[in-house]
Amino acid sequence: MHIPEISMTKQSSLSINSFKEMDYLAVEKYDLPIEVLMEHAGEHLAKLAISLVSEAEKILIGIGTGNNGGGGLVAARRLAGWGYQVFLHIPNPELKPLPARQLKRTLAAGAEIKITKTPDVFLDAYLGFSQRLPLAPEIETAVNDFNLLICPKISLDLPTGFNKTSGTTLFKPDAIMTLAAMKTELFALADFTDIYLADLGIPAYVYHRFGIEQPGEFQKNGVLKITPE
Repeated sequence: MHIPEISMTKQSSLSINSFKEMDYLAVEKYDLPIEVLMEHAGEHLAKLAISLVSEAEKILIGIGTGNNGGGGLVAARRLAGWGYQVFLHIPNPELKPLPARQLKRTLAAGAEIKITKTPDVFLDAYLGFSQRLPLAPEIETAVNDFNLLICPKISLDLPTGFNKTSGTTLFKPDAIMTLAAMKTELFALADFTDIYLADLGIPAYVYHRFGIEQPGEFQKNGVLKITPE
């Protein structure tokens, strides 16, 4: 998959708090169901993962209890359906209703709840833009362990353990796939982490309400690589 590049400045990004408002508007006012947005996020994550690893066979995905975990499960289902060996690490099995439904679909597609110590790629889908510090002990332990993996590591939306005030993160991904809009706080990570932007299907007029433009490149490609200015 060819991924076009797009230059972005802080003026063309949204703060995490502003993006929360955008996400809320998309769901509540413009009737875009969370499940639809989740499907978009997960499919883009799956395609990005295999585009960054030429000969991937085994894929390990860390799954949280909320919507970020649901996006990871969509990616897992798609990858398993394409014939990859997909392994899931789920520290807390008490998933919220929508991710729980996604888990059932993902297991039916052939993914397994187990850890492989030698994945070809690791996807971090534990926590999204609503995460809070400190992390739960079981997630912090997982993050410390998976930081040591010798394979590409990709975070969905925000890295787990991201501190939006300091711009530091406990999980150290090689790449981040953030959703719908570049987050202003992520510029702090751009010097050592590749950042990609994925289309969630939010209409252009929603972007206009927040004073930014929807990337026109989304018309040709659902995932863009960000070059910070």
